[in-house]
Amino acid sequence: MRRGRILIFVILIIIIAAVVAFVAYNTYMKPAEVVTPAYVEVYIAGQPIPQGGTITADLLATIQIVQGQNLDVMYTIDEQPLLVGKVAKLPLEQGVVITQAMIGDTTSSVTIPGPTWAALIPPGMTAMSIPANRFSLSGYAITDGAHVNLNACFLFVDVDPTFQTMLPNLTASLTGTGFLPESTIPVLSLGVGAQGSPQGRLELDPSLQQPYLLLPSEAQRPRMVCQTMLQDVVVMKLGNFSRDKGATVDTPSVPPTDAEGNPVPAAAPDIVTLVVTPQDSITLTYLLNIQQLDAAGTVANNRTQTRLSMTLRNPNDQARQATESATLQFLLSQYNIPVPAKLPYALQPALPYLLPPSETIVTP
Repeated sequence: MRRGRILIFVILIIIIAAVVAFVAYNTYMKPAEVVTPAYVEVYIAGQPIPQGGTITADLLATIQIVQGQNLDVMYTIDEQPLLVGKVAKLPLEQGVVITQAMIGDTTSSVTIPGPTWAALIPPGMTAMSIPANRFSLSGYAITDGAHVNLNACFLFVDVDPTFQTMLPNLTASLTGTGFLPESTIPVLSLGVGAQGSPQGRLELDPSLQQPYLLLPSEAQRPRMVCQTMLQDVVVMKLGNFSRDKGATVDTPSVPPTDAEGNPVPAAAPDIVTLVVTPQDSITLTYLLNIQQLDAAGTVANNRTQTRLSMTLRNPNDQARQATESATLQFLLSQYNIPVPAKLPYALQPALPYLLPPSETIVTP
């Protein structure tokens, strides 16, 4: 009897161990079943397709998307007849998935209010033109579609907080109430005499211990500072846009002609259109309206006090770099430039200005 019970216990232990091993194997050790997702092929632009361009089979390519993630507005591989022969409502860059909103039946379906190039401006952005020249355009290395950084240089001066005029102030003689010198005629009002010299400062001579008035020898020298204002800005157009109806951003403007109607060589571009945010457009508008006035108080040659320049960058580089403003103090410390000492000797003749090197060869 005892042996029978022991046998039963052994059998039960074996059965329980087998069940536990089976469950553990299915839970932790059994390889998971690999579910292969189903894919569907949708059409993309295999090459850049211009706005209004006809879509042909050689301009198309396909990519695979997990089935269920594709949208009804996309074109699958079975819907090629519905896509070929249509026209692009918008410029389609290479690799863009084509949807129903991007194409139309005829070229009339791509007409939009305003110029055609307005569709090139991304939502939330705006296009603004600024003056340019050979130096600000990096020697004309900057063209349509380039990515640039925009640098700006400013000139700062000290001003009187109340008058908002450049220091130093000018002095003038003031006659107050009382009696004029060597006269018994009373003065009942204040009067300002002729304009005098610039306002100076009183200093004490260290040798004679006598005070004297120190006057400036010239007008205040402005202090210049340069800094990067905008980074990774896209150039929409270098030069003028064409005014022809139906023109695109690539259509050249009408070339000028002479008196006989013959076209003359086009002048170098003096304007560039940038795609910027609305806030950056306000900043550029402010910079362009800082006018430089001449002695008569009129705009001098319609040139701005701020100087703008652009630097070309790699279009695939979207990084933003923190830059330091360039001032005279920054240049001296950053590049270890010493201030020349005052020596008891100098070069002859004097060199008050820096002139470019001359390439003239002097023959004996």
